[in-house]
Amino acid sequence: MAVSKQDRRNKLRKRIRRDINGTQGRPRLSVFRSNKEIYAQIVNDVDGKTLVSASSRDKEVASATVENKIEQAALVGKAIAEKALKAGIETISFDRGGYLYHGRVKSLAEGAREGGLKF
Repeated sequence: MAVSKQDRRNKLRKRIRRDINGTQGRPRLSVFRSNKEIYAQIVNDVDGKTLVSASSRDKEVASATVENKIEQAALVGKAIAEKALKAGIETISFDRGGYLYHGRVKSLAEGAREGGLKF
């Protein structure tokens, strides 16, 4: 029986999460990508709390004129890096959420690095 895209992504996601864990000193940057939007949040898994979040639906990102979703993802990466630095977070673990490190996910990661996050 063929495995659906969602099942494949969930299997990869579980494998990634076995190794990547967010702590107080090094929280996890989690990425969710839908067909239209991209979301990112920095999570402390020990306490089970979201510390910072950003998405392509935020006012500063949505109001920016961009040509495609890859540029939009880079803006989300820069936005979450800016919010994280204000909250005192400098180093993170990157959780790609079962998505390939390509396209919008890669653009978000590079935007976060440009914004000042280390991972």
